[in-house]
Amino acid sequence: MVDTSMISAEQVELIKAKYEALKAELDERSRRLWSAVEANSLGYGGIVAVAQATGLSESTIRLGRQELKSQLGSVGTIQERRIRRQGGGRKSLLQEDSEILEVLEKLVEPSSRGDPMSPLCWTCKSTRRLAKELSQEGHRVSHTKVYQLLRQLNYSMQSTRKTREGSSHPDRNKQFEYINQQVRLFQNQNQPVVSVDAKKKELVGDFANKGREYQPKGKPDEVRVYDFVDKNLGKALPYGIYDVTQNCGWVSVGVDHDTAEFAIATLKQWWEHMGKQMYPHAQQLLITADGGGSNSSRSRLWKTELQKFSQTTGLEVSVCHFPPGTSKWNKIEHRLFSHITENWRGRPLISHQVVVNLIANTRTETGLHVEADIDRKQYPIGRKVSNDELAKVNLFQADFHGENWNYVIKPKV
Repeated sequence: MVDTSMISAEQVELIKAKYEALKAELDERSRRLWSAVEANSLGYGGIVAVAQATGLSESTIRLGRQELKSQLGSVGTIQERRIRRQGGGRKSLLQEDSEILEVLEKLVEPSSRGDPMSPLCWTCKSTRRLAKELSQEGHRVSHTKVYQLLRQLNYSMQSTRKTREGSSHPDRNKQFEYINQQVRLFQNQNQPVVSVDAKKKELVGDFANKGREYQPKGKPDEVRVYDFVDKNLGKALPYGIYDVTQNCGWVSVGVDHDTAEFAIATLKQWWEHMGKQMYPHAQQLLITADGGGSNSSRSRLWKTELQKFSQTTGLEVSVCHFPPGTSKWNKIEHRLFSHITENWRGRPLISHQVVVNLIANTRTETGLHVEADIDRKQYPIGRKVSNDELAKVNLFQADFHGENWNYVIKPKV
């Protein structure tokens, strides 16, 4: 009599429960093999315990053990015993339709791999739309399978990425080096250096503003559905002056047009409210600016208004413009404007005063200080500057790209 005292009654009951659950699905051979595997897992006394739990004879379980040993493959597992013949079952889609991947890729990128006149070239290429187009071309497929095939082709949902800056001027890097050299020279002499630019125009009123802000649950600010300009409130036109050395700035919020006259008026406001207090002994001013817009390198009005500013303040004004397509390198973009945008995220700009308050209360951990005010003056567009007026500007061109990029305007004696 074999001693089965090492095998608990709970183990025997568990084997019995498993056997009762599987018995109806097992044929004679599979019962032998299953009982042999259970017996082997229990070790000494396993055959007797399995026989008690299942009602199978011990000789049947021993025969199962022999079959296990004789049918072990080279990797130590039982060789596969198929119920249906080799190759049976549903064929994969790629076996039945070997061209579907090529057709799908042509639909996804019609301009480069397929027909540039395909209707899908001008529509949203969702998986449902792609599945419909494939079905119309004789390739029956579901939208879920289209998703799987796109993954197989290494496609994924992606947005566009801003990386191209357009054609690069051959002296682009040299201009950057020249600007950096001028900035260091002015800072070493304790002369002011400012970066100037106009920020994106903003609708004034209860309009949606990008971003999210903390609010009581279920009580978001309610804004208009459509962004049509409010004729009474109009738009806000922020123009900024950023002091590169002192990490502070001035922003005038205009209500009319972004012109060179408005830009220089903002520069005057900065000088009166901030500049001359910080630089009481200043004799020169360096301005870094984009090459376009109200402070364009080709703008005659910009230069004539700078002459007036120079004459009023007594400052020699040096100007360095960034090369074409490099406006984002201007310091004011990521030192001032980006923080203003962050400060008013998710808030409707319901009035010009709200715009001013949000700008003036912009702060950063690096100590940014901003002041702002409304400029309600009218700045008409289309103002022409004659050749005679331009000739009166006391302008001196720099040796390097002085024709447009680098120049000095001095007060007239």
